[in-house]
Amino acid sequence: MLIKGYDDGPLVAGESVLARLGFWSNYLLVLCSDGSCGEPPSPECFGDDGADADATSEVLFDPERWPAFRVPAEDGPGAVVIYRNLIGDYGTDYLLTHPGRSYAQQIASWEGDFSGAGLTWHELVRIADNPSATAEGVQGAAARLLLLLPLLTDPDLPAAVPARLTTALTAIGAPQDTASTTAEHLLAHLERRSRHDPTWESPLSGS
Repeated sequence: MLIKGYDDGPLVAGESVLARLGFWSNYLLVLCSDGSCGEPPSPECFGDDGADADATSEVLFDPERWPAFRVPAEDGPGAVVIYRNLIGDYGTDYLLTHPGRSYAQQIASWEGDFSGAGLTWHELVRIADNPSATAEGVQGAAARLLLLLPLLTDPDLPAAVPARLTTALTAIGAPQDTASTTAEHLLAHLERRSRHDPTWESPLSGS
């Protein structure tokens, strides 16, 4: 699998991995790694268990196959999330794709902490809610929203955000009785990060 603008490793389409138990805990637990999802954080926050998470991590972090999760949007920028499984330099890279451009633009990465440019809530939702009818990639709104969630860098979130995130979490299997608390923990981490850099600017500003 090739993505123009990203030549770092052996990419493979990762969308099928979304259906595996353990994917969402692997992907989202890093956002509440300070212990706020529980003591200590656990896969159960996302409807998984430890065995699920361990088995899926072997797929996600395979140095010979780097999963890429494509989030194409209709009539606007889309995104790609890539597990960069370079030995000694593991991380997650976030790319934007733009209509009319043949290459992707890397805007951020996660290597124990977030670095780079993020998106506003409205930009994130616009991508999540407008899947491309023709391009290959993730189609479900809940999965699209949660894949993009680490990019959220918005110091002024609308009041409806916690409910929307709770709905997305339950849609991917998080327990209904704890999903709202998990959503609050995730948002608290992201909001703390946003306050650390109040001068940030979205890479989609003016696009």
